[in-house]
Amino acid sequence: MTEVLFGFAGLFALMLLRVPIAYSMLVVGFFGIGAHIGWQAALSSVGQTVFDTGFSYTLSVLPLFVLMGNFLTVGGLSADLYRAGNALLGHFRGGLAMATVVASASFSAVCGSSVATTATMAKVAMPSMRHYGYSDELAAGSIAVGGTLGILIPPSVVLVIYGIMTQTNIGKLFVAGVVPGLLSVLVYLIVISLIALLRPAWGPRGARASAGERLEALRSVWSVAALFIVVIGGIYGGVFTATEAAGIGAAGAFLIALLRRTLTWRSLYEVLGSSARTTGILFSVLFGALVFSNFISLSGMPSEIGAWVKQMDAPAWVVIAVILIIYLVLGCVLETMSMILLTVPVFYPIVAGLGFDLVWFGIVVVIVAEISLITPPVGLNAFVLSGVVKDLPARVVFRGTLPFLVGSFVILASVAAVPGITLLLPSLMR
Repeated sequence: MTEVLFGFAGLFALMLLRVPIAYSMLVVGFFGIGAHIGWQAALSSVGQTVFDTGFSYTLSVLPLFVLMGNFLTVGGLSADLYRAGNALLGHFRGGLAMATVVASASFSAVCGSSVATTATMAKVAMPSMRHYGYSDELAAGSIAVGGTLGILIPPSVVLVIYGIMTQTNIGKLFVAGVVPGLLSVLVYLIVISLIALLRPAWGPRGARASAGERLEALRSVWSVAALFIVVIGGIYGGVFTATEAAGIGAAGAFLIALLRRTLTWRSLYEVLGSSARTTGILFSVLFGALVFSNFISLSGMPSEIGAWVKQMDAPAWVVIAVILIIYLVLGCVLETMSMILLTVPVFYPIVAGLGFDLVWFGIVVVIVAEISLITPPVGLNAFVLSGVVKDLPARVVFRGTLPFLVGSFVILASVAAVPGITLLLPSLMR
């Protein structure tokens, strides 16, 4: 236990020195393993971990889904998704903010990244909401909270990494995120409705779109809906695996970009380059996380904590509640990916030992991670939004996210207390 505490202290020290988390975890993990089994064995362990993971068939899901999201971004679908949401909801009070959440959820279904979803929707939605007199708080809050759906609604990069770290079925994790994702959209729409009801000037009504305009707006985004149904429906129906679904999704996104005539040789080069860079970063982070996880396992820390929990004889729900509180506190001071990578190796053996489903726990962890994305002082989505919209201070974004945080806690409590919300669809999978 002592060496693990020293390991975490060293890890935080390296992070404070701005060493990338991938290399921080790799270094600490290597020295931790070396202290346990010898330096030559530690070198072999690290090399074998990197080799096995790098050549893992399952891991190929990451670059393929990244590629799919980049092709669809080049295809200009974010603007069409927002236009469709506005045509359906714009005439309600707060309708443009509702359209932002719906468009963010739709874009998340083909993107898998909260940061990318937030940055993209900021460029599309913020100018429109300002034009129609929306308050910066409501506009920024809806964009920031809509962006959090990028790591919950499948395909999600975070769920892939969690699945690999815990050896949980990635296809089941994707399917498990569907109902909580829809629940999140519904709760956020209710929050916007309440804000617009209490402060009508913050979210004025827009013009009602005609039936023809709505039909035209929906026609422009049918390809996204079709691709999502094929990818997730194929996994759910047992037609293909998550990795095969990623390949089909990437190929489908390429065809959509071609048909929309937005793909040029230059943009193709940029898409491939961006996908390669993102994949390299994700692989590096995952290698470091797995080496650090091996160190945690060798130390026996999860087993010791599990034995301590059993000796306490506390109800299982109390243990889960304590874990969630720890996550919420860490989310205020740690970046989302760092928090997940550092804590999952410690907590998931305890959760499994208590008899909880790791698919359910993965979704709960992602929802807590969503909350950390909009929680001060390090809520990443707030700073991304502030960086894209230069005249929008981060403090205004954080003020705008406060009502949505209440909704997020309702979602977390619902999913944590009623596992069936998460596990219903995976239990029916072929």
